[in-house]
Amino acid sequence: MKRREFLRLAGVASLWPLAARGQQQPVVGFLSAVSQNETAHLVAAFRRGLGETGLVEGKNVSIEYRFADGQYDRLPAQATELVRRSVDVIVASGPPAANAARVATASIPIVFIVGVDPVGAGLVASFNRPGGNATGITLVSGPLGQKRLELLREIVPKATNVVMLVNPLSPDAPPEIRDVQAAAQANGFKIMLLNASTSDELKSALATLSDRHSGALLVGADPFFMVRREQITALVAQQKIPAVYPFREFADAGGLMSYGTNIANAYRQSGIYAGRILKGAKPADLPVLNPISFELVVNLKTARTLGLEIPPALHARSDEVIE
Repeated sequence: MKRREFLRLAGVASLWPLAARGQQQPVVGFLSAVSQNETAHLVAAFRRGLGETGLVEGKNVSIEYRFADGQYDRLPAQATELVRRSVDVIVASGPPAANAARVATASIPIVFIVGVDPVGAGLVASFNRPGGNATGITLVSGPLGQKRLELLREIVPKATNVVMLVNPLSPDAPPEIRDVQAAAQANGFKIMLLNASTSDELKSALATLSDRHSGALLVGADPFFMVRREQITALVAQQKIPAVYPFREFADAGGLMSYGTNIANAYRQSGIYAGRILKGAKPADLPVLNPISFELVVNLKTARTLGLEIPPALHARSDEVIE
């Protein structure tokens, strides 16, 4: 073989690994604290966000899904699986998932969706300059306790005892409880905590609402409750207790009222961030996103069932009224 021909073939061969790598699809690891069925609309929103950056699952990006189904102790092993799979970015849904991803890797980029202060939780150094391998979207769900209590006061002005449903296994429960208790003291409410971390505990706990002589119920912003929203709203309806929930999905499921950020939009934003990272952006350079607005949803059908009249001012402020 002539030397010139040998060098030409050698040059082509040296490009083969690069071409093969170029044809490989990037892989996103999607780690969720809850179940696949209950969050299908949120996963769809995440994929829409990816699509806005030009990435389509099955076409030019692959997604590895891991769902803990509300069993938070499964998350560390699932996060480790994604790291061993050498995914290019991990999208972590919920504080337990974000914490598991943070422990599992300090190098793979992480995009989180959490309802807690990510700085206080140790996920990032600051909102504007995350500083490490993680960034994401915060739902700011916990610190809205005061607003939700004010809404309860408008709809049940004579209520003084409010039960707060919390998941004692959730890392975002303590700060949310502190916020609500501080708000309750300022508004003349007495808060009684109701713990539940399984479906059976939910059934037993919510069955005691009438025995507690509570005038209203405040449901904590926990992923486990989001998954069990159908069960929760049905059990609360049996007790005929006015309740305010953290996300509109609860009102859609029959809950009286919800106030919080639009979760679907947060998941869409996480998809956009994941796409930007896959195209070269660094998490440290992407500021943590806060919701710019919150939505109030009122279910009039449930209000009528409870014999409640929605004040005109509250009706007028609602972003959506379910008839």
